[in-house]
Amino acid sequence: MNEFKRVIVVTGTPGVGKTTVSQILGSKLNATHIDLTKLVKEEALTSGVDKIRGTLIADMEKVSERMQKLIEDCKRDIVVDGHYAVNVLPAKDIHFVFVLRRNPEELREAMKNRGFKGRKLWENLAAEVLDVCLWNAVRACGSEKVCEIDTSGKKIEEVVEEIVSVLEGKRKLSIGIVDWLGRLEREGRLNDFLKDF
Repeated sequence: MNEFKRVIVVTGTPGVGKTTVSQILGSKLNATHIDLTKLVKEEALTSGVDKIRGTLIADMEKVSERMQKLIEDCKRDIVVDGHYAVNVLPAKDIHFVFVLRRNPEELREAMKNRGFKGRKLWENLAAEVLDVCLWNAVRACGSEKVCEIDTSGKKIEEVVEEIVSVLEGKRKLSIGIVDWLGRLEREGRLNDFLKDF
């Protein structure tokens, strides 16, 4: 891999702003933007359909092979967005992982506006409250490559600027900046966001 080329992952639960942030970031950095959801659909990198959630099931092996080829062929920085990006890219190829976080109240509204309901809505809310994307990123790449960004109440441009400041070394990588679980527990509202099925 070209030593000057960076692979930057933007991950997080659905509704945190991954794709919009990644598109603007890619443009700002003159980087190639790859939306994993779009790639999987366009290139049929699937192994079936999850009927309960109404979503395609990505074939992780196929996606991983395709991503490695795309990275190899690309001559500039790459911004990859997707909640499972850290599971399909080799950790050695990833330079930074930005985990976008969002206040569960805001996130619930964003998801509902996108048509999420039932199991799909509650599983994704639980994933945000329980730090699933953050811990997947840390487990896959190590804490030295991971930075959490709270997008709550912020404009997309502000989020992009925070990421750019980290990439430029003006701001340090940081994790553990939000504790939705602790906050909801203290407020007695945990059951509003964690539902049993």
